[in-house]
Amino acid sequence: MAQDSTPHSRVDVPPSMSRRFLLGAAAAGAFSAAGCGNVQSAVPVKQKIDLSLYELTFAEEFDDPNFDMDAFNKRWYAHTPWHGDFGDAQFTDPRPGFPFMVDNGNLTIVAKKGDDGKWRSGLISSLNHEGVGFAQQYGYFECRCRMPPGPGVWPAFWLDSWYPGMTDPSIEIDVVEYYGKFPTDIHSTVTVWPKNDLVKKTSEGHIHKVEGSTLADEFHDYGVSVDPDWVVFYFDGQETWRTPTPVTHKHPLVVLCNLALGSGWPIDETINPSFFTIDYIRVYKLKNA
Repeated sequence: MAQDSTPHSRVDVPPSMSRRFLLGAAAAGAFSAAGCGNVQSAVPVKQKIDLSLYELTFAEEFDDPNFDMDAFNKRWYAHTPWHGDFGDAQFTDPRPGFPFMVDNGNLTIVAKKGDDGKWRSGLISSLNHEGVGFAQQYGYFECRCRMPPGPGVWPAFWLDSWYPGMTDPSIEIDVVEYYGKFPTDIHSTVTVWPKNDLVKKTSEGHIHKVEGSTLADEFHDYGVSVDPDWVVFYFDGQETWRTPTPVTHKHPLVVLCNLALGSGWPIDETINPSFFTIDYIRVYKLKNA
């Protein structure tokens, strides 16, 4: 995700290329050019997540009959906490009906092109710019959601180890990035973002293809388990890929969801409006951890 502070932007690319664009290009097949690799699991038999080993630490179900935007604003922050936008739609402060709607136990993030020709959309972060909110270093993080159809959409469920004034490298875990151009593909990435010349940017990425339907047809569970040894990705509870946990991962992870547009792909045929629908976001930690 593009960040506008120097600590999160020390990458040798033209200024016009955002951090999110780099990840999008990598996920689309340019991993080698961006210093990324399509890493296969080091474990021959992929596992199912066993939630009986975990206890719930954070849950946003969006099904409270008294849910309102005042409660939403106390729970979620409508921008990245480092004030960095990315993509071709501006992330917008919430107002009645836009860019967030809650109905039937779901949160819908809306991307819409206004009369002025500009696209606007929404992002939610569990931590604000002052470091107030929820974050957790290790555990299992999951979002159940339905992707928007059509070209140009770029929703994501992701984690980032940002906190105010941090000097260590930050870790970004893209649990799922979805590109409307590739409606059956789940793009997952683990990236280390350096803050000085002593640590190099590294990134590992994987594409999991879903057979039989597009990801916009129905709701699915997208999850990741993070522990000191492995970052393990899951789709509907089944492991899809794992990669070693970066040794620089030392801080709690912020939870984020957004509906961005573009990532280098044209948005001239993007459906207006487009809808990214989230059933729930849950975070767990290992029992007795």
